[in-house]
Amino acid sequence: MRRLFAFLLLVLVASIGARTSAHEVRPAYLQLHQTGADTYDVFWKVPAVGDTMRLSLYVRLPQTCSNLKQPHGFFANGAYTEQWSVACQGGLAGSTVRIDGLTATLTDVLVRVERLDGSTQVTRITSSSPTFVVETTPHRFEVARTYLVLGIEHILTGVDHLLFVSGLLLLVSGVRRLLLTVSAFTFSHTVTLTLATLGFVNVPPAPVEAVIALSILFVAYEVLRKNENPSGLAQRKPWLVAFSFGLLHGLGFAGGLSAAGLPAGHIPLALGFFSAGVEVGHFSFVATALLSIAAARKWLQDLPAWFWRVPPYAIGSVASYWLIARLAAF
Repeated sequence: MRRLFAFLLLVLVASIGARTSAHEVRPAYLQLHQTGADTYDVFWKVPAVGDTMRLSLYVRLPQTCSNLKQPHGFFANGAYTEQWSVACQGGLAGSTVRIDGLTATLTDVLVRVERLDGSTQVTRITSSSPTFVVETTPHRFEVARTYLVLGIEHILTGVDHLLFVSGLLLLVSGVRRLLLTVSAFTFSHTVTLTLATLGFVNVPPAPVEAVIALSILFVAYEVLRKNENPSGLAQRKPWLVAFSFGLLHGLGFAGGLSAAGLPAGHIPLALGFFSAGVEVGHFSFVATALLSIAAARKWLQDLPAWFWRVPPYAIGSVASYWLIARLAAF
């Protein structure tokens, strides 16, 4: 039943191994913080290529804007960051901002505009549409759409979360038990995502990321011993394991949301749609895996039994590497 999924998982893990040393496509980030009727502080972060090179992406403000402070840039943490201040006659409301060079890349840009009244506009621009209009007030539909897409992208590009879910798919037998386990994981990470984003829980990201790697390693180990120890906790109550580790994964999701922030006046809407986006991506991955298993379960039955121990070993190896790297970063 799970042999095709195990095979596909091998392909996924192999691609992860190839990406550990390769440059990863990451979004750029632009923040415009209004400090006066016509003045703004600009924060611009672009993915770096190596230690001294950056992607050729540049912010083009309207011609009514002039620099009050010249850009000051530096390389740090795999990105090139610039900060400066501008004065824009009549403000930026209704004006168009362009990102030059975006059409020649695969990179997206997350944009955040902070107004004097505390309201926030958050949007995402792509290579196919490298401009955006600064709105007078944020529209509810735009907030909902932006945060829904951010949630979907966060889970589908969060390889550690996907490997944990993959481990659950290999571990749990029976559709009913699987649905219960996945639902427990969903509920628990939604709770901690909400609490952390609203500031009720504050845990440093480094230990959270390390324990997430440990959770993947634990599930991989339980997959390997599922036939030898059918009375173990992970076999008897997989929903409890998923619920417990889901609390930590929710803190990881909250870290992704903190990069975008929540727009004042639309916090419940943005948080709700980000959570919905995470679940859409999560269940899309699970549904795709299950449909693949059902469609081609007989294709790989002639492979030797030892081959099907490779996926949990591969998952565990990647998780071990992440655990060591994340502990070393403390």
